[in-house]
Parts: sequence; C-alpha cells; structure tokens
Amino acid sequence: MGNKQGTESGRPTPQSHPRSQSSRPQPTSRNNFSFPKMGNANTVKKHVEMASKTGTCQLAKLNLNEFPAEVEGLAGSLRMLDISENRIPTIPPSISQFTMIKSLQISSNRLSGLPSEIGVLKKLETLNVSDNQLSSLPSTITNLKSLKTLVLSQNQFSIFPTAVYALRALDSIDLSCNRITAVPDGISEIQAIEINLNQNQISVLSEDVADCPRLKVLRLEENCLEKAMITPKILKQSNIALLAIDGNLFPAKDFPHFDGYEEYQERYTATKKKMG
Repeated sequence: MGNKQGTESGRPTPQSHPRSQSSRPQPTSRNNFSFPKMGNANTVKKHVEMASKTGTCQLAKLNLNEFPAEVEGLAGSLRMLDISENRIPTIPPSISQFTMIKSLQISSNRLSGLPSEIGVLKKLETLNVSDNQLSSLPSTITNLKSLKTLVLSQNQFSIFPTAVYALRALDSIDLSCNRITAVPDGISEIQAIEINLNQNQISVLSEDVADCPRLKVLRLEENCLEKAMITPKILKQSNIALLAIDGNLFPAKDFPHFDGYEEYQERYTATKKKMG
C-alpha cells in the first residue's frame, strides 16, 4: 500500500530531528536544459498510434512542454495516460473528454494546479501528481467517486486537503514531502486505508485519527511531533496497525512505554501474521 518508508518493526529507531523543508534533498532538476517545444514529434505520433490499439499511452520523458494535443483524438477510449517527467505547466480543460480513463500519471512536471474539469473523470482510479508545485486541489476533486490511489507527494501543500474526505473509494493517499503542519480535526471522515505524511512539518495530530473507519497505516516519520500528540486514544481505540513515527521530537526508546502501546502492538502483530 503506497510507498513504505522507514522501519516496519513497530518500534521506531533513533534518528536526528526532522529535516526542515529547505534542507531536504531536492529532485534532480530537469529544468536546466532547453528542449524543443514538443520534444520528438515523431515519437509522440508513434506512441499515440500505438495507444489507439492498446488504450494505454506512454508519453513520459519526452521533453514535452505542453499537454500533447495529439492524444485528444483518443479521449473517448484511452484508459491510461502517462505524461510524467516532462515540463508541462498546465492540464487543459479538455481533460474532461477523457471519460474512460482509469490511470492518469502526471508526476514530475511544472503544474501549479489542476483544472476543475478533472472532476468529470468518473472512472479515474489512480491519479499521480507528485513532484509538481500544487498547494491545493480543485473542489471538483470530490466528484472522483472511483479514485482509489492519490499521490500528491513532493508538492507545496501546507494544509491537509480536506476535500479528499469525500472520496469514498480512496484506499491510499500520499502527501509525503510537503509542508503540512497539522492533521486536522475531522480527519475521521477520510476513507483511506493508508495515509503517508512522512517528511512534513506536522506538530499537531488530531485524536480524530483514531476514528478513521478503515485506516490501517499512518506514516508520520520525520515531522515535528511531541510525544503528547501520540495519545492513548490513538493507540488503544484506532484500527491503526502500523504507526510509523521515527524522527520526531521524542526519543524512539520512549514509544514502547506510551499508554496504549500494548494494544497497538497487538494489532501490529496480528496484521503481520495475516500478511504471512
């Protein structure tokens, strides 16, 4: 379920204090070169022709600096579109025409936002917008009733995007490597099985997280949490079977002594046994 970072032991290991956002290693720049406007046009044409037969269009790493208009002819039949690792600054409103699409991979581009028209994609199950410049989501994201996996890591979110609470099919959300400072009250509405919030700036963890109906994995490594934030309610009354909290503002050796740790460890062990 999503990216698995850090220990799976249930007991965090000692680490240094959380890294600040500014000190984190940045992805290797792909913006220091000057490429043709649409990269290799013949390559794009070849991939689009193939996609007309397969329903899958791979246009990653082609130096594109705009959304490839050629794929719009496939809008009614395309099931997967991968335009990751390009230099695309915007997704056009015409994305609404891709009514059959189930997987949209647009990571590692130059996006500062998503169009409201993305909410039309009723069959979309996977949306990967990692490594862009997003700080918010359009309100229409709530219409993505089939969305199971949402990847928003390495963006510029400072506030947890509560619009995702409405995504009733959501299994996994990755918000790692952002600037989020709090897990807010009301988080109990989220349907996710796994939430990844590693490498943010979180100092507040609402006890409402204990009431998330399906939450099994909560990743909070390398944040700014004091041990008081890991309350007995979270450890005793939640369904969380893996709580990853290495690299926060308390010694790792203290975790097994927290009130509720035994109950948490029972869930962790039972889950490990089920996984074989």
